[in-house]
Amino acid sequence: MTFSITGRTVLVTGAGRGMGRLYVERAVQEGAAAVVLWDVDGDALEEVVTSLTSTATALHSYVVDVASVESIQAAAQSVLNDVGVPDMLVNNAGIVRGKYFWEHDHTTDIDATLDINLAGPMHITRAFLPAMIERGTPGSILNIASASGTLAVPRMSVYAATKWAMIGWSDSLRLELLEAGHPIAVTTLIPSYIKTGMFEGARGPLMTPLMEPGYVVDKAWRGALEGRARIQLPWTVQLAGTLRNLLPQPVWDVVAGRVFRVYSSMEKFTGRPVSTSTDQKADR
Repeated sequence: MTFSITGRTVLVTGAGRGMGRLYVERAVQEGAAAVVLWDVDGDALEEVVTSLTSTATALHSYVVDVASVESIQAAAQSVLNDVGVPDMLVNNAGIVRGKYFWEHDHTTDIDATLDINLAGPMHITRAFLPAMIERGTPGSILNIASASGTLAVPRMSVYAATKWAMIGWSDSLRLELLEAGHPIAVTTLIPSYIKTGMFEGARGPLMTPLMEPGYVVDKAWRGALEGRARIQLPWTVQLAGTLRNLLPQPVWDVVAGRVFRVYSSMEKFTGRPVSTSTDQKADR
């Protein structure tokens, strides 16, 4: 199924910066009738909207805490009342904590990562999907996962857990919509490290350089509109996943640790400063 965004409505979470902002700009460039921007940072939203006010696309910004079910439901109802049913959802907002598991705080690290990276996209999709189904027109859902959702990475245990779960939920949702006969495609983006600042200090594994945000957004966007189930970037992500499934665990640990250097990729991670439990940034 090929999907055109021209004349349609797109909703992007984490829209105030990074890749979220790039998704917004891409929707505007391709002639979306309306773009709904969600972010916890109202100032960042205002800056994005101001930079795009000369376009023909209607921009609707909402300060939303995607870690809060109540905030999501209230904002979703406002969107449905004021803008209408989105044709495309981009579940992009996310955070990362780069530390050993036992160093994670219960609330600001574990709960925040689970709520923003995993529960948030589920609740957002649940808030809009019934209306998308009832309307019966083609739609698209783009869920942002990570290569760490396919391979274990030290100092990223909670983040990796959310992305493993994201892949499983996203692909299951895709199959459910197909089985039920609803024309809504679900695409899961599974990228390695991207140069957005979210993974500042992380080192790309062997043959896996940090990717430019624009390149990843272009691939993800085109893949979603084409209805592709998965987009894995770069090619070494799929290679590593294949080797992980073929090799015995002790052998894979040597290959991943000493050859590909996956296991040491977060050793010098610094990331962005963390100030609150709702430190939501554009994913990657």
